[in-house]
Amino acid sequence: MGLFDKLAGWLGLKKKEVHVLCLGLDNSGKTTIINKLKPSNAQAQDIVPTIGFSIEKFKTSSLSFTVFDMSGQGRYRNLWEHYYKEGQAIIFVIDSSDKLRMVVAKEELDTLLNHPDIKHRRLPILFFANKMDLRDAISSVKVSQLLSLENIKDKPWHICASDALKGEGLQEGVDWLQGISYVILL
Repeated sequence: MGLFDKLAGWLGLKKKEVHVLCLGLDNSGKTTIINKLKPSNAQAQDIVPTIGFSIEKFKTSSLSFTVFDMSGQGRYRNLWEHYYKEGQAIIFVIDSSDKLRMVVAKEELDTLLNHPDIKHRRLPILFFANKMDLRDAISSVKVSQLLSLENIKDKPWHICASDALKGEGLQEGVDWLQGISYVILL
């Protein structure tokens, strides 16, 4: 059973569709995370960088997920805002080993949070401090500090240390999403 199947069961949702935006800079691991969240029989063997965006749909017995995997390359980031209105949850992926681009990730996050289609909505935001397996990775606590996540007061958020290649930390994120019962995803 994939993590999306488990999430659907925990939320007790019936034949509803949830739109999740998966955002972050290029090479942060977004596509790899999405791939790992799919049931094992639907996972791709080879992951290639996303150009523009891709849409993954997962049907479970009680829920249909539509995940918008948005390219994090600079020239495509302006496309993100075209999907904000439809988003019901956000997964924001950070390469925790890329200290040089942490400032760029913060700027993109700030732009996202201040966008009119996001600013006044209580969308849950799940942060994955990815690539924790790499030698130069910084802790999820340090990533949280560098991104000033403590300043997000109007949206439920959570950060998880993750290694998308091994799937480590992804279950914690799904557990958090199902645990925020006061936030209505639909």
